[in-house]
Amino acid sequence: MRKNKFIFTCGRYSVGGFFLSLFPNLLQIPLKNNEDMKSFINDDFLLQSETAKKLYHEHAEKQPIIDYHCHLSPKMIAENYRFSDLTEIWLGGDHYKWRAMRANGIPEEYITGNKPSFDKFMKWAETMPYALRNPLYHWTHLELKRIFGIDTLLNPATAREIYDRCTEMLRTDEFRAQSIMERMKVEVVCTTDDPADTLEYHRQIADGSFSCKVLPTWRPDKAMAVENPGAYNDYLLQLGRSADIEIRKFDHLLEALYKRHDFFASVGCKVSDHGLDTFYAEDFTAKQMTALFEKVRAGHSLNGEETALFKSGMLYEFARMDNEKGWVQQFHVGAIRNNNTKMFKALGPDTGYDAIADVSLAVSMNKFFDRLNTEGILTKTILYNLNPRDNELMVTNAYNFNDGSVSGKMQFGSGWWFLDQRIGMENQLNALSMLGLLSRFVGMLTDSRSFISYPRHEYFRRILCNLIGKDVEQGEMPEQELPFIGQMIENISYYNAKNYFGL
Repeated sequence: MRKNKFIFTCGRYSVGGFFLSLFPNLLQIPLKNNEDMKSFINDDFLLQSETAKKLYHEHAEKQPIIDYHCHLSPKMIAENYRFSDLTEIWLGGDHYKWRAMRANGIPEEYITGNKPSFDKFMKWAETMPYALRNPLYHWTHLELKRIFGIDTLLNPATAREIYDRCTEMLRTDEFRAQSIMERMKVEVVCTTDDPADTLEYHRQIADGSFSCKVLPTWRPDKAMAVENPGAYNDYLLQLGRSADIEIRKFDHLLEALYKRHDFFASVGCKVSDHGLDTFYAEDFTAKQMTALFEKVRAGHSLNGEETALFKSGMLYEFARMDNEKGWVQQFHVGAIRNNNTKMFKALGPDTGYDAIADVSLAVSMNKFFDRLNTEGILTKTILYNLNPRDNELMVTNAYNFNDGSVSGKMQFGSGWWFLDQRIGMENQLNALSMLGLLSRFVGMLTDSRSFISYPRHEYFRRILCNLIGKDVEQGEMPEQELPFIGQMIENISYYNAKNYFGL
């Protein structure tokens, strides 16, 4: 039997000549699979009806990417970073993969330790077959095909050759950070940035020739994180330096934050983001906020009620700032973080030990938005829940505050974190469709630290088209509306976000 070869594809079209022109000495890698087997990531992957295929290929596939929430490094973008090898770009900082490897019995030294790069990659390849039915399996093979043009399955038998060929590509200019983003048709990304950040790399990018807009996002979580007075006071010194203000009183804190908020706007910021365990909406007074701030500034801890009160006041002030600028505010709610104390002490946050929380949302969320709405300071808002039981809760309560002033003013955001997999996306889309207006949805984001996560937009678009295509073919949506449905797919994939954020 002839040995199979890698097939290089991009979208629906072969680009073997493109890749081979970049790498004339690149040896094709023999597959271990049956050569007649249909490609796993084929043109119609996840598209289970003719209508779904039509919607995806004619309407969704061609749209650029607006990634309005991610955790990419602005420094790496500005410097057009060159990755040293496949392990760095694929496993570095990816806590999704780390969790899977730990569950597969891989020792930590091969995950966050100092084992050689290929040895770490081999452990990921060993984990891959065990990840069937986990979204990581789909993401991995989408990324191999869309980023590197490699159409084969990752497993221990193919790991060496895949690693070598991808690493060879990554060491060329065509696979530096900016080139990857341009090849994936990324038009805008919004990073996640602290108020004290200098935004020097955003300004550097804007002054350069890079075709993609890279905009900051205001993420002021540390400005209300009073649980640890020592860390909070250290942060206030940092914030004060960036704002050129000595923060001694609560009024100074607000002055510094407003000054930085203005600065973010001057660099193109259009959106804020807030990572919350739940909403905070306690009644507070200016006098209470002043007293609580002075207590923390003196190094004293607040009790639970005091902490909730202070956070309520800060969330209110952040909302006022965003409304004044006409920004979109995002709330990511429902994570319980750093649960493994031993590993948190060893590795720090965002290393794969966070999970879905079980918190109460409806009462505090309604109270929070009701105050903003009553005072006329409720700006456009996107809500993300991490607990899937809260899908319908989020939609119905958010829609209490649509006022007809803006289409889709209150948004139920895409499946977040543990929910950005096929079933999670379908559940989010179904809840939004049943209780709101799917047609006004601003669509997908990566929420990723990885430069090769952009195929998640394709993944979402295929799932969306398959869901809608099924409805049409089952007679639940009229075929006569296919022109409108096609436009709706384009809007959800691209245009709604472009218009909603004013990009």
